[in-house]
Amino acid sequence: MNDLNNVTPELAAEHGLTADEFARAVEILGRTPNLTELGIFSVMWSEHCSYKSSKKWLRTLPTEAPWVICGPGENAGVIDIGEGLAAIFKMESHNHPSYIEPYQGAATGVGGILRDVFTMGARPIANLNALRFGSPNHPKTRHLVSGVVAGIGGYGNCIGVPTVGGECTFHKSYDGNILVNAMTVGIAPTDRIFYAEAAGVGNPVIYVGSTTGRDGIHGATMASAEFDDQSEEKRPTVQVGDPFTEKLLLEACLELMATDTIVAIQDMGAAGLTSSSFEMASRGGMGIDIDLDQVPMRETGMSAYELMLSESQERMLIVLKAGREDDARAIFEKWELDFAVIGRLTESGRMVLTMDGKTVADLPVAPLADSAPEYDRPHKPSPARPSITASDVAPQTSIRESLLTLVASPDLCSKRWIWEQYDHMVMADTVVRPGSDAAVVRIHGSNRALAMTTDCTPRYVAADPIEGGKQAVAECWRNLTSTGARPMAITDCLNFGNPERADVMGQFVGAVSGIGDAARLLDFPIVSGNVSFYNETNGNAVQPTPAIGGVGLIDDLDRITRVGIDQPDLAVIVIGTTTGQLGASLYLREIVGREDGAPPLVDLATERRVGDFVRGEIEAGRVRICHDVSDGGVAVTLAEMVLAGGVGITMSVRDTADHGWWFGEDQARYVVALEQKLVQTLIANAETAGVPAMQIGVSGGATLDLGTEGEIPITALREAAEGWLPTYMDA
Repeated sequence: MNDLNNVTPELAAEHGLTADEFARAVEILGRTPNLTELGIFSVMWSEHCSYKSSKKWLRTLPTEAPWVICGPGENAGVIDIGEGLAAIFKMESHNHPSYIEPYQGAATGVGGILRDVFTMGARPIANLNALRFGSPNHPKTRHLVSGVVAGIGGYGNCIGVPTVGGECTFHKSYDGNILVNAMTVGIAPTDRIFYAEAAGVGNPVIYVGSTTGRDGIHGATMASAEFDDQSEEKRPTVQVGDPFTEKLLLEACLELMATDTIVAIQDMGAAGLTSSSFEMASRGGMGIDIDLDQVPMRETGMSAYELMLSESQERMLIVLKAGREDDARAIFEKWELDFAVIGRLTESGRMVLTMDGKTVADLPVAPLADSAPEYDRPHKPSPARPSITASDVAPQTSIRESLLTLVASPDLCSKRWIWEQYDHMVMADTVVRPGSDAAVVRIHGSNRALAMTTDCTPRYVAADPIEGGKQAVAECWRNLTSTGARPMAITDCLNFGNPERADVMGQFVGAVSGIGDAARLLDFPIVSGNVSFYNETNGNAVQPTPAIGGVGLIDDLDRITRVGIDQPDLAVIVIGTTTGQLGASLYLREIVGREDGAPPLVDLATERRVGDFVRGEIEAGRVRICHDVSDGGVAVTLAEMVLAGGVGITMSVRDTADHGWWFGEDQARYVVALEQKLVQTLIANAETAGVPAMQIGVSGGATLDLGTEGEIPITALREAAEGWLPTYMDA
C-alpha cells in the first residue's frame, strides 16, 4: 500500500487541505496517507462536503415541527402532507460548474437534485431553479444565460419532470461567478421513505446506474475554492449528464423500493463513491470493504484515486439485504442499467479499498465523515446604512415613465423566454404555471396540491444581512400565502463569497440569524439545504444570496387564487402599510442609478398577522385574485396583475404623485381584487385583525390608469415587459 506514498504537505495543499488539516489526517491514520487516501480526505473535508465553516451557525436554525418527518442531515427534507403522503424536497447549488460549462453544469445540477429526492423514495413532481447572472453588458452573460437555460430544460424535459417555477436576476457582482440553484419536490408514501443508514454486517453494497469515468474528478474541491483568471481550465472537473439514463435509474429505483430488499440507499453526488460510501457507513456506525475492480468503468486504466473521486452522473449506492442480490439485479438489468456487487458491510468501522488484489486505502470512517474540521471563523457585521425615503430622492421621471422602465428592466421583465423552454406541463398536474407568485402542482388523483417557490433579494442582504435574511423567508412565505397555501417548510441554498474573509463571514452569520428569526416566528422550519461558499473571482464576491425554497399545502384546489385581473368591476385593495421606503429598492437602482440605503425593515409579527389574514380571506372564498407586493412596489404589482389577466385598473387614489408610495418596497403587503359586494366584509375583517386595508381602484378597461399620473395601455406595458429578454438574447 505504501508504494503510492509520495504524499507531501505541498501536495496536500494542492488538494485544498491546510497544514493543520493535513497534520490532523496524519494523526488520525498514524501515518502519512497515500495518494488515494489524500484524495478522500480532501473531498470529505472540503467546504462543499463538510460544511466546516457553516456548521456552527446552521445548528441555530429551527428544523422541527409536528409535520416534519426528517430534517437536515439526510439527502432531502421530509414533511407530512396528510392522507398518508409526504413531500420530500431540497435545493442545491451547481454554481462553479455552470460558469465553466453552462450547459452541462446546469444539467447535472438538475440531475443531482432529482437523485437527492428520489433516493428517499419519492417520485419527483416538480423542478424549480433560482438563477443569478452578471451584468447584461458583460461579454459572457448572454452565453451563460443561453447555456444554463438550455441545460436545465434539456435535462428536466428529457426526464419528464416539469420545471414549474423559479427566478432569474442580473447584477454585475455575478459577472465572474453566476449562481445556479436547483430545487426538486417529490411525493412518497409516509411508510415508504428510505434513508442512507447502512446496517447489517455482511450485507452487500451495490453499485447501480451508469458507468464511472473521469469526468467530475475534484468537483467538490473546485466548489470549495474561489475562481481566478485560470478558472476556464477547470472544465475537466465538470460532470457530464445523461437524462435518459437518469430516467431509467429513477424508474428502476422506485421499482426496487416497492420490494422489501433495501437497507439503505444514497446517490453518488459530490465526491461520488467516496461521499456516498462514507456517509452511509458513518450513519450506521459500520465499516465497508470495497473491491474497486468490481466498479463498472467506461474508461480503461482508471486508478483507485480516480474511481473514488469521480463524479460521473446517474449512479447510486445501495445496501441490500443479504441474499436479495438476484432480485435486485433482475430489476436493473430490465432497465438496462449497470448492477455490481462491489463490497460488504463490516463491523470494523473502517473503509478498506482493494484493487488488483492489494489494499489501496484503509481509513477509519467516523473521523472522515463525522469529525471534519469545524471552524468558528472571524466575522464582522456589515456597516449600517441610512434609510432612504421618498423625500430623500428627487424624481427622475414621471411615475408613468418610471413604471415602463421598471417592467422592462432585466430583473422585472417577463422571463417567458426562459420558462417556455421548459416543459412545465408534463405529468399533467401543473395547476399554476411559471410566472405567478408560486407554482401549484396537484397531488395526483386528488383535489389537493403543493405550492412551491424560490425567493431571495440579494441587494437587501448586501445592505443588511439580518433584515435581508428575514425578508427572503418572509417573501417566500408571502408568495405561498398569495396562492392560498399554508406554508409548511423551507429548503435553502446559501450562496456567499470566501468565508475566510471576515466581512463575508459576517454576511453569512447575519443572514442565518435573520433566516432563523423569520422561520421561527412564521412556523416555517428549515428541513434541508446547502451552503455554497467561495462564490467570487479574484477577490470580488457575489452579492450574498441566501436563496429560500418554500413548500406549502393547499387543501382545496377550488380555493386557489390567480395573479391576473381578468374581469371588470372588481375592487382593487392594497393590504398592509405603505411608508415609501426606497433604500436598496429597484426604483433607486434602475431609475435613480444608486445602490445604497437600508432595505425595508421586516416586522415579523406584522408579516404573520397580515399573511394569516389574507390566507383566511382566500379560504373563506372572498379573495380569488391576489399578488404580493415586492420588487418595484405597488406600481409594479398592479402592472403584473393587469398583464397576467388582460383587464385594466382605474385608480381611485388620484391625489398621490409620491414615487415612494408607488415604488417603495415596504414588506407585509398584498394587493387583492374581489367583488364589490364583498369589500365591506373584508375591510371590517381587516380592522378586526388589526390589518390596514384600503381600496385603491376598480378593474376594467384596457389601460392601467394611474389617476393624475396618466394611463398606460396594457399593450404598451406588455411590449415593455415582454420585449427585453428576447431582444437581448437575439442580439
